[in-house]
Amino acid sequence: MSQSARFARLTRTTRETAVTVETDLDAAAAPRIATNLPLFSHFLQALGTHGRWSLAVDATGDIEVDPHHLVEDVGIVLGQCVRQALGERRGIARFGQRYLPMDEALVLCALDVSGRGQLYWAGPFPDRPVNGVSAEVWPEFFRAFAAQAGITLHLRCVSGDNAHHVYEAAFKALGQALCEAVKTVAGTDIPSTKGVI
Repeated sequence: MSQSARFARLTRTTRETAVTVETDLDAAAAPRIATNLPLFSHFLQALGTHGRWSLAVDATGDIEVDPHHLVEDVGIVLGQCVRQALGERRGIARFGQRYLPMDEALVLCALDVSGRGQLYWAGPFPDRPVNGVSAEVWPEFFRAFAAQAGITLHLRCVSGDNAHHVYEAAFKALGQALCEAVKTVAGTDIPSTKGVI
């Protein structure tokens, strides 16, 4: 992975998880994802592929206790990496949004690199496990990511019957919306009337 000015690599180790994340917002490369939760690896692969920026995740957790620990901690470290890589956020578009269809599923992701990290989760997200993984872990990833990245993140399930399709669409939508928000545009101003984010 190249190391542009908007590169970050962070590690978090606890009694429950060991997580290393690298991201480069200015490089396009195939994601390199390795976790001990295959469904989560699949979703992260989708996020990185559709985000069009370089993402590497190497993470293990005590999934036999609860996958929540691994999923949340990866969200924490990825959010911290994005925040660090963005620096002062000079010249970025700041806002991103995407309606993402996946077969019968339709998910909206809208975000603002605002400095005020918060998740707003709404709509009929399926409350069914996928491959044995409880649906309740997925908002924990997005909540942790938003809080640590300093991003106001809205995710809304518009429709969808297949839980796998809905949650995969949410990861893909985040990747595409974030790609739009962090792209650099003309100038080096901080995109805020306050002059700071």
